[in-house]
Amino acid sequence: MTRSSLLIPLLAALLLAGCNPPESPKGGKKDGKAAAALPSRAVQAAPAESRPMERAVSVIGALAAIDQATLSVKVTGRLQSLSVDLGTRVRKGELVAQIESVDYELKLRSAEALLAQARARLGLPLVGSDDTVKAEETSTVRQARASLLESQKQRDRIKALAQRGISPQSELEVAEANYEIAFNRHLEALEDIRQRQGVLQQRRVDVEIARQQLADTKIIAPFDGIVQERRASPGEFLNTAAPIVTLVKVDPLRLRVEVPERNATGVRPGLKVRLTVEGDTNHYTGTIARLSPAITELNRMLIVEADIANQAGALRPGTFARADIVLAAAEPATAVPKAALVTFAGMEKIFLVKDGNAAEKNIAVGRRADGFIEVLGGVKPGDLVVLNPGALQNGQPVTVNTSRPPPAKKAPVPAAPKAGKKTS
Repeated sequence: MTRSSLLIPLLAALLLAGCNPPESPKGGKKDGKAAAALPSRAVQAAPAESRPMERAVSVIGALAAIDQATLSVKVTGRLQSLSVDLGTRVRKGELVAQIESVDYELKLRSAEALLAQARARLGLPLVGSDDTVKAEETSTVRQARASLLESQKQRDRIKALAQRGISPQSELEVAEANYEIAFNRHLEALEDIRQRQGVLQQRRVDVEIARQQLADTKIIAPFDGIVQERRASPGEFLNTAAPIVTLVKVDPLRLRVEVPERNATGVRPGLKVRLTVEGDTNHYTGTIARLSPAITELNRMLIVEADIANQAGALRPGTFARADIVLAAAEPATAVPKAALVTFAGMEKIFLVKDGNAAEKNIAVGRRADGFIEVLGGVKPGDLVVLNPGALQNGQPVTVNTSRPPPAKKAPVPAAPKAGKKTS
């Protein structure tokens, strides 16, 4: 078959297609026609407002004891008594435990006896707190000084006789030697007194050490707190630094949280903190007391600590807490009534009234207070928002009633019967 014979049927088919345009689908609408109009709906609406709202940073953290200490023994010995147990409340200065003290009482008496002996060697009373001694007035130094003066006079006499030729030179040399011996004995006596003074001071320190060791047999509570753990029992022989109990201070408590770097600029000591804990509907307050000087490099967080009052003892160390750090008590914000918010599939939106129609708008919300919700962008004060939109659709015509619905009236309480009259 030739090429011309193939082209003739193809041209005929194209001519037939141009003369018969395709039919429009049945039931279809003509081009340029809008879809069926939605019915108009009467709605309640209210304008968005600029309201002073609190600005806060939400954080999570944990409560910890403001002070925690493991009370240990400073001296070895047998534990004689333990007056506390798990959960016992103690006051600062209260006796917690007692180590047997007989050995330390004897050590103190021995040290006091040695102190009395040292005082006696200096010519002081056996008992007393004044250890002041004048070396020149002690008997040893006075005796040495008397010998020195005598030898000095003897030397001077012989020296005078020798100058007149009456005394031989040998006697003068003996007198000079005796004077040197007496002079050195006087210096030695002074040094001996100083040494005795040093011994006296040492004995005084030994007495203080023995007295302190005797006092250390009593384990005293360093602060008001509660016993968290008991770690010893009466009758045990304990070495130095052996733990007895763990004590925690629970009022106030230390709230430790981490603030993201983007919110850390406005955080400073003295700001108010509100917190809640798991299983407790109460709200607790405190103030920021301490800030870390640097941002943690690993997670870009600022460590913040607040003191939380716990006088009632309802809070416990180790509890997980959610907190709000109040950065500003009142800050202008664009807000809409809570009734205008619609949440669907995790998305939050509102309906604005524009040109008599409902305009759906996705929003990001911020703070919530007094029945209003902050809108973070896209809405300005004065924009009308639909309250309780329900099944309202985007673009649906609306008839707006800007007056807010009145609050529900309470049923009247029947008046009490007057005295002296019977009720029917």
